[in-house]
Amino acid sequence: MATTASPTPAQMQAIVSPKDQFLTAFEQEHATTMRVLRAYPADKSELQPHSKSKNARDLAWIFVIEMGMLEKGLTTGFDWSQPPAPYPPAPDSVEAISETFDQGHKRVASIVANLRDDQLFETVKFFVAPKTLGDVPKIQFMWMVLCDQIHHRGQLSVYLRMADGKVPSIYGPTADEPWF
Repeated sequence: MATTASPTPAQMQAIVSPKDQFLTAFEQEHATTMRVLRAYPADKSELQPHSKSKNARDLAWIFVIEMGMLEKGLTTGFDWSQPPAPYPPAPDSVEAISETFDQGHKRVASIVANLRDDQLFETVKFFVAPKTLGDVPKIQFMWMVLCDQIHHRGQLSVYLRMADGKVPSIYGPTADEPWF
């Protein structure tokens, strides 16, 4: 007699690889970040809510920088024997930033899709604490950067509200995008 019970978490883990779990989340979070970027008012890119805060354009540029970090970490790794080169400046528009971010995302998704499962557990030298480098498994590095993207998206969503933009649904309804 066949059963219709849902698979247990252990059975799901055997079905879905860590790489597939990451890629699913990576695509979902990217789509959400793109909605926030596209909702940002073009004429408010210099909004800076506090002197210690980045302006909106430079905050959005972090998404692009992080895609570059992922690409480098997953391919060549980092050469920490030399001071890192300065990041290129952000383009003048949030629209240009979102296009560059989307292109970087596609490159990284392709790199991850082509990694063998055993390569996910190879390490990359990266920060494990302030001013402290350590060996980080690539899968952990990937999740760390994705979580940081989510963190910065949260910051940008606050800027978006301050800029009188319409905040899209992120993990639930917003005043601008109710679910009911």
